[in-house]
Amino acid sequence: MDTEAPLPWSLPARLRGALHYCRRTLAQSARLALDIALPLQCVACREPVAGDGVCAACWSQLSFIAPPFCSRLGIPFVYDPGPDILSMQAIAAPPAYHRARAAVRYHEVARTLVHHLKYHDRTDLAPTMGKWMARAGAELLAEADVVVPVPLHWRRGFSRRFNQSGALAKEIGRASGVPVARDALRRVRPTEHQIGLSRAQRATNVQGAFKVPPERRHEIQGRRIVLVDDVLTSGATSDACARALLRAKAAQVDLLVFARVVEARGGPI
Repeated sequence: MDTEAPLPWSLPARLRGALHYCRRTLAQSARLALDIALPLQCVACREPVAGDGVCAACWSQLSFIAPPFCSRLGIPFVYDPGPDILSMQAIAAPPAYHRARAAVRYHEVARTLVHHLKYHDRTDLAPTMGKWMARAGAELLAEADVVVPVPLHWRRGFSRRFNQSGALAKEIGRASGVPVARDALRRVRPTEHQIGLSRAQRATNVQGAFKVPPERRHEIQGRRIVLVDDVLTSGATSDACARALLRAKAAQVDLLVFARVVEARGGPI
């Protein structure tokens, strides 16, 4: 953001030009000094890199999700079965949300990125992760009216100090131009950590945990929503959030996550 004060137009043109040149030179020198003092680092392993992003070693371990994939759940296929083909999971257990998309598979470097963002205050990871998510969810965002992050309960938010889904939603909104409604969806009761729970236990754990407050319904009603979270595993949390948004009369809810668990089974049908 450029915060320098405008130069008075009463100054002679040559003097204004000289001052602009000095400011530009000082700014370039400051950036150079900062780069020398704090060289750019890989967002995953912190090794020095030539530009923004990840080093070559970490990049090779990221598994980006690209077509062909299930048109409903975004699950990648090993071969191209044709357009608009659904996976077995989408047919057997369709979720409350309309479509899901993810940037990467949840393993290796992706797990490191998520854990550092979520548990180690690495908020500097959000811009890169959000940019990848915006690219993966371009189809959803092109039709969206608003982006809504999966919320934390206030107790967990207080202890963790920030909501990783909110940080990702902010970057996605910035990249796509779609407005973000940070508090339109609330977690109205605390829930247990989902790690270690079965699929059925996960669903029970988050049942009735989310709600759109009456004073925020105008942000949801009749709108096409892109729900944002960091990881998609069983889908229980995302499904509970989507149901809460649909009860508030959202026109449609899509899901965009940074990483998703991809099971070996689940080819096209």
